[in-house]
Amino acid sequence: MKTTPLIFNLFPRYFDTINKWSEHLPHVQRMGFNHIFINPFHYTGFSGSLYAVKDFYKLNPYFLRDDQDPCDFAPLKMFIAECEKRGIRIMMDLVINHTAIDSVLVDTRPEWFVHDTAGKIVSPFCVDPNDSGNITVWGDLAKLDHEETADRQGLWSFFDELIRFYQDMHINCFRCDAAYQVPADLWQHLISSAKQRYEDTVFFAETLGCRPDQIAELKETGFDYLFNSSKWWHCDAPWCLDQHNENRGIAPSVSFAETHDTERLAKEGPGTLAVQKGRYVLSAVFSEGLLMPMGYEFGATIKTDVVKGSPQDACERPQWDLSEWIAGIHQLKLARPVLREEGTWEALWRYDDEVFFMEKHSRSDPDPVLVCVNKNQTAETEIDADRLPDRVHSYTKMIYPCRDPGESCSFSTPLMLKPAEIVLWIT
Repeated sequence: MKTTPLIFNLFPRYFDTINKWSEHLPHVQRMGFNHIFINPFHYTGFSGSLYAVKDFYKLNPYFLRDDQDPCDFAPLKMFIAECEKRGIRIMMDLVINHTAIDSVLVDTRPEWFVHDTAGKIVSPFCVDPNDSGNITVWGDLAKLDHEETADRQGLWSFFDELIRFYQDMHINCFRCDAAYQVPADLWQHLISSAKQRYEDTVFFAETLGCRPDQIAELKETGFDYLFNSSKWWHCDAPWCLDQHNENRGIAPSVSFAETHDTERLAKEGPGTLAVQKGRYVLSAVFSEGLLMPMGYEFGATIKTDVVKGSPQDACERPQWDLSEWIAGIHQLKLARPVLREEGTWEALWRYDDEVFFMEKHSRSDPDPVLVCVNKNQTAETEIDADRLPDRVHSYTKMIYPCRDPGESCSFSTPLMLKPAEIVLWIT
């Protein structure tokens, strides 16, 4: 049976050593997560950024005791074994569009990298779409040349063998960083090869910030999941539902209220418990998969820093503890096919109203769910019966997941929604 991915992001810089990762597993399991995503744990270059990998076949000394060898993967293997005992799958970052500028490959395989006209290795960069003169260059990175290198077979085989190395270690899920920056035919080759070795291997394409046509190019590659942009949607325009409708034909998606790349939701205005709950409920019902970075349950405000993050950052005083409530949201999601599938969405209300109604349908279950979102994050909103969509009357029960995801009540009006609250109607 296919597993609905409920993903907990264990941020490795929040721990002194890999040996301490297992201490967090009971907490992860109590919340009902079935996947653990770990940001890159490889040996890094001079910048220390987790995403500037110097050696894919060594562990980052930052995550090891002084007496542990970076070439010895025993600590990671022990953690994987502990996860397997608890039925939790491991997801690792697969960063193959670049390496650290001081990577061992720069010395041993310089022909695998992009060079400028002067023969210097090129660093990745991005251009501000609103200001072409605003260019950000990541000088600690070296761009790999997957398409024009004279040794494409050697480069592609290197990453195929790298995936095999970690598959043999029982890592069977891969988050593919900046997937749209890697040729589609390379992904097709790597994914096909990996699934021939271990058919239960799952690939997640990180596609945030790319153009629709770049996502469309991934359609035949074999990706199992995409990451969607619902985090930035406030039910005030059709773009998010339009993207969902377009991309579900490529692969189901994973939602999130925040990630290691974003600011903490509790740090953004208004930073209330109500918003923390409301955004998590929207993420849980919007798509098939769901991701939560560690600390979200406690209202963490310090951003996960892939360069300077430290265990001290994880020592914030909790604002609240949503652990038990999150477990209830996961149970609610898994209990209904329409919530644990990608499904199809239909807007039932105007985008300029203070509340928004939409309906989600399942491909395998005749029972849809109707969702109402209070877009006002700081005040209650009352909804009279004459403001409800006609379709509401075909539903018999209501769930207030921001209050108690485990209980339903009879449908009645008028409705008084708390700030940022989401209500579900079910049959």
